Amino acid sequence: MATIAAELGVSTASVSNALNRPERVSAGLRQRVLAVATRLGYAGPAAATRLLASGRADAIAVLFTAELPTALQDPAAMAFLGGISVVCESAGLSLVLIPDRSTQPGGRAAAVAEAIVDGFVVYSLRDGDPLLDVVLQRDVSTVVIDAPRTVSGADWVGADDRTAMRGLGDHLRKLGHREVGIIAPQLNETRLNGPVEPGRWSESGYALMRERIEGLLAGLHLDASAVVVEERFQADLAAGADALNALLQRRPGVTAVCCLTDLLALGALAAARQRGVVIPDQLTITGYDDIPAAAHEGLTTIAQQHAAKGRVAGEMLLTASTQAIDRRRLLPTQLQIRASAGRANR
Repeated sequence: MATIAAELGVSTASVSNALNRPERVSAGLRQRVLAVATRLGYAGPAAATRLLASGRADAIAVLFTAELPTALQDPAAMAFLGGISVVCESAGLSLVLIPDRSTQPGGRAAAVAEAIVDGFVVYSLRDGDPLLDVVLQRDVSTVVIDAPRTVSGADWVGADDRTAMRGLGDHLRKLGHREVGIIAPQLNETRLNGPVEPGRWSESGYALMRERIEGLLAGLHLDASAVVVEERFQADLAAGADALNALLQRRPGVTAVCCLTDLLALGALAAARQRGVVIPDQLTITGYDDIPAAAHEGLTTIAQQHAAKGRVAGEMLLTASTQAIDRRRLLPTQLQIRASAGRANR
């Protein structure tokens, strides 16, 4: 692009716009850029030329809040991708995955700004993430999954996490649980492995996690000071096991440990069993998501419709040009009571 810019006497930003955001430059400049790029053998113009000719890229982008290897190991995220893939396959569209980190110059913002796509699906960004502004500036159809909760100029698909966790908290309260621990994934932009003060989660930019804790406490009829919280930024099985051990060391009297994802809960279950803790007689452990392994392990959890989120998001993108913006689709959740939850032992 620098070579093209130098030959034409324009900025590299103008060349980038001509190739990726043609609405920002004149038709004459676009044609000159494409002609020079083709002569130089630059790989970008082929895609850009198709986009200019048809007005469509026949692709949509999925923007993850997590690093891509982490997202692809998350069964909930994979079920979502399966759902949106069904829609894309039937519509002849391709999927472009954009992770939390990007190695290209300019990082994630450049990856979003320069992606040749017809629309974006934003998968659970934190509140105030500047990347969302970059997406919306593209002026293409956009669907937000879960969070942020309210975005002007985009459709939204998600669940009522606060109400779902309130139901779980109510169930545990009826079982007599008053000493409760929480294991949470990343709660703020800064990463942390360790105990969490109430201010960190109550002001969390990750709406899902904040609302899950708030709902749980409401159902338990407890305030923030009554629970102990452990945070792990890498929300996998090993992190769940490590957090369970740390939590029990800090508060050995807890009778229930509520994990905000199933992966953390399954790791906590494994660690508890390794410690010789009898589940649920000595300790109740719960999760959130109802991934396939949850039923196999007898995990009490909250089921949400991951594949349906993907399907609905894809359908919203396909109908965006014929519908009003800012549509909202609330999908149901269901408390799955299984063997990992029992009455408080004291």
